[in-house]
Amino acid sequence: MEKVFRTESDSVGELSLDSAVYYGIQTLRAKENFEITGTKISFNFVRNVVLIKKAAAIVNKAYGILGEKKADAIIYACDEILHGKHRKDFIVDVVQGGAGTSANMNVNEVIANIAIEHLGGKKGDYSVISPNDDVNMEQSTNDVIPTAGKLTALSLAAELLSELGRLNEALLKKAKEFDGILKMGRTQLQDAVPMRLGQAFRAFATSIARSKKRIEASLAEMRVINMGATAIGTAINAREEYFAHITEELSLLSGENLQRADDLFDGTQNVDGFAAVSGTLKALAVNLSKMCNDLRLMSSGPRTGLGEIILPAKQNGSSIMPGKINPVIPEVVNQVAFLVIGHDVTVTMAAEAGQLELNAFEPVIFYQLFESLRALTGGVRTLTDNCIKGIEASRERCAEWVNRSVGIVTALNPYIGYLKAAEIAKESLKTGEPIRDIVLREGLMDAATLDKVLDPLLLTEPCGGRL
Repeated sequence: MEKVFRTESDSVGELSLDSAVYYGIQTLRAKENFEITGTKISFNFVRNVVLIKKAAAIVNKAYGILGEKKADAIIYACDEILHGKHRKDFIVDVVQGGAGTSANMNVNEVIANIAIEHLGGKKGDYSVISPNDDVNMEQSTNDVIPTAGKLTALSLAAELLSELGRLNEALLKKAKEFDGILKMGRTQLQDAVPMRLGQAFRAFATSIARSKKRIEASLAEMRVINMGATAIGTAINAREEYFAHITEELSLLSGENLQRADDLFDGTQNVDGFAAVSGTLKALAVNLSKMCNDLRLMSSGPRTGLGEIILPAKQNGSSIMPGKINPVIPEVVNQVAFLVIGHDVTVTMAAEAGQLELNAFEPVIFYQLFESLRALTGGVRTLTDNCIKGIEASRERCAEWVNRSVGIVTALNPYIGYLKAAEIAKESLKTGEPIRDIVLREGLMDAATLDKVLDPLLLTEPCGGRL
């Protein structure tokens, strides 16, 4: 079937568009100008821009700023998109010049053309519904886009926080399961002093719980928005009724307790809130990666490494070595961490690079921040379900390392002094004679006291378990 085209014009000139598409000329120009990543703006982000358009139409209708017929058509169009329709019409690249104007106009044009058809008109006849004058009424890219970015960050973060809660629970369960298993603690990859395997997993859980709280605290900044600021914070073109009620209406539609920024100039030109959230994601990535490093080390071998834990076997580890199983889940989470840490650098530089009354680099901030949130959510989910829940302890191997180590000699420092303890450690390492036997042979301590001091389980608690 032969395509039918329509012609649209703007201040730059004219372009022909496929008559079937709902986007317009400004969207098409953006597509031609910004073939950058091959990744389109996410539909999650689109939905949040649409929520803003719907909230604006509701407020403008309620106060007679926009005629009822136009407002209802715009609300209808917004609901169509919110129900998942017209996804293919949001075509602009996620990285774009213009501080997000292309993304804003892509949404404005699609809404306008849906509304035009709903009123019986033909797509492109903007005398019926204008993308700028009607859909974008009382708004600017400069308050719509950052607000949509914050709403998207909140929705994506909710999924991540849920997964972190599940990971924390799984780690605490393992901490309880492994609590009675002695293992050798190590510092700088060298033998240190005994600990319990459960303590290692409890430490993992504590770091995840702390990361979760840190992220939750940073998200408070995502609930402070600059709607009503319009271009730079002066609220130019925004009527009093709209200005007073748009944040309240958007709160109702989004389900978030949003607040208007006290200083709309600051709220428009500064994006450090996104940098703050990204920073907490980086800190989480650091903790996750360190944990996965430990899991890989503790499971190494299994015959010629530490072999203290057994990770679930998820797939063949080699195309040439039969029977080899690799720690693929911790490895993929390490890579997620590397990705997020790199994204944080991009977010930081883009947040710093704003000039005067606007930051033009929000598109790349959102691209990297949203990808960090999605990647972390997926990484944490697979770590919980495909690794942590199935970890087993190698009790015999853990006991073997404790028995072979001279690390327990540290407990003798208060009784025989550091220098004498060091001599005994060296002798034990050289001859293989147990620490206990050397101390008794030299008459440094009596057997009853020595057995109490060197009890490995008591050594795993502060003050020998007296606290």
